[in-house]
Amino acid sequence: MTDVTPIFLVDDDRDLLRATKQTLELAGFSVSAFSDAGEALAALNPDFAGVLVSDIRMPQIDGLQLFNRVRQHDEDLPVILVTGHGDIPMAVKAMQDGVYDFITKPFATDRLIQSVRRAAEKRRLVMENRSLRKATEQARDDLPLIGQTPAMERLRHTLRQIADTDVDVLLMGETGSGKEVVASLLHRWSRRASGNFVALNCGALPESVVESELFGHEPGAFTGAQKKRIGRIEHASGGTLFLDEIESMPPATQVQMLRVLEMREVTPLGTNEVRPVDLRVVAASKIDLGDPRQRGDFREDLYYRLNVVTISIPPLKERRDDIPLLFGYFAERAASRFKRDVPTIPSSIHRHLREHDWPGNVRELSHFAERFVLGVGHVSDRIPAAVPEADEALSLPDRLERYEAHIIREALNANDGDVRRTIADLGIPRKTFYDKLQRHGIVRSDFALSSDRS
Repeated sequence: MTDVTPIFLVDDDRDLLRATKQTLELAGFSVSAFSDAGEALAALNPDFAGVLVSDIRMPQIDGLQLFNRVRQHDEDLPVILVTGHGDIPMAVKAMQDGVYDFITKPFATDRLIQSVRRAAEKRRLVMENRSLRKATEQARDDLPLIGQTPAMERLRHTLRQIADTDVDVLLMGETGSGKEVVASLLHRWSRRASGNFVALNCGALPESVVESELFGHEPGAFTGAQKKRIGRIEHASGGTLFLDEIESMPPATQVQMLRVLEMREVTPLGTNEVRPVDLRVVAASKIDLGDPRQRGDFREDLYYRLNVVTISIPPLKERRDDIPLLFGYFAERAASRFKRDVPTIPSSIHRHLREHDWPGNVRELSHFAERFVLGVGHVSDRIPAAVPEADEALSLPDRLERYEAHIIREALNANDGDVRRTIADLGIPRKTFYDKLQRHGIVRSDFALSSDRS
C-alpha cells in the first residue's frame, strides 16, 4: 500500500498492547495504542481511514460494546476483535453483527497482519467511494463540467469570463471531450440563456440538406419543399447556435456562413428576403483548424472569423486526477436512471480508471460507468493484473510467492471473481484456493464486476 494505514489498537494488557503495536508498525502500519476503549472512542473522527483492533475482555467498555458504539459512529469501519477465550458462539454472533474478523489468542503474527491488511484495503475502498460522492456533491454547481484539476479550473474561469459577452467562440477538443457541454454552459451562463440553444452537427447531415437546415426554405424552393421551414440559424436568433464538427461543413455552405457571421443576416432558400439575426455562434472542431495541413479545404477566412476566442478542451489523459470524480458522477447518474444502487467500486476498477488511456474521453468513461452499474463487464473492460517486477533482493521462494499471487489475481480478473471458474482455470481444490487467497491477502470480491456468484 502506498499510504500508511492508521490503526487504532485497544487492549488493557499494557505489555501485550506494546508488543502488538510493535508488530503492526513493523508491518508498515501507523498505530495509535489505547489501554482504555473510551479513549479510543474519543479519538475517532468521521474521517478516520483505518482499522480498529481491540481485545474483547476489558473493564468498563469491552470489545463487543466498543464495536457496537463504533458501528453507530461509522458502520463501515472494520473492527477486528481479539480474545484469549475460544468462545465460538460469541465469534459467530460477532461476525453476524458485522465484526470484520475474530482472532483467538494465541495467534500467529501473520494471521493478525493479513487480517489487518485485508481490512485496511476494504477501508481504503470505502473512503475512496465516500470521497467520490462528496466531491461529486461539491461539484454539482458546475455539473456537468466536472473537474478539480488546474486545467479544468482554468477552463471554467475562462468560460465565466466570456460567457456574458457576445463574442463568437471556437472550441477545439478530441472526440468525446465535452465540446457540446462547454457550448451549452456558455449559453446557460450568458444573458442569452432565455433564448434557444440550437445544436447542429455538420458532419452528421448529408451535404444536400445542410443548406436547408441552416438557412431554412420557402415552399417550392426545391423538389419536396412543400412547407416553409425556419432554418437553425434563424431559430437560434436571441440565443446561441452551436455548430459541431464545423470542419465537415461543405465549401459552398462555408461561404454563406461567413456572410452570416459578418452581416448577422440570413437569406432562406427560395426567397430574396434578408432577415436579420441576433445570435452568438459557438463552433467546434476535433482538428486544429489553425494548422493548414489539418484544415484541408476549410476556408482560412472563415477560420479567422471564428477564431475570435479559441478554447481548447483538455482530453482526459491530460487531467487524470479528474477521472475518479467523473466516474463517481456518471455512476450515480446511471444508478438513478436504472433505479439501482451504486455498487462498491473494487480495486480493479480503480486501477482501470488510473491506467486506461480513455481515447473516447468523457463519453467513453460515461459508458464504462453505466456498464459498471449494470454489472455488465466486457472483455475490453477487464484489467489485466500487473506482472510483478523482478526483485533481485528477494529469495527464490519469495519470488515464487509473488508470482503465484499474480497468477491467482489474473485468473480472478479473467473470470470476474467467479470462484468456480477460477478454481477450474487454476486446477486446484477449493480449500487450497481459499488458503492461498488468505495467505496472499487477496480479496476475491474486488474482482467481481457483477453480482456475487460464488
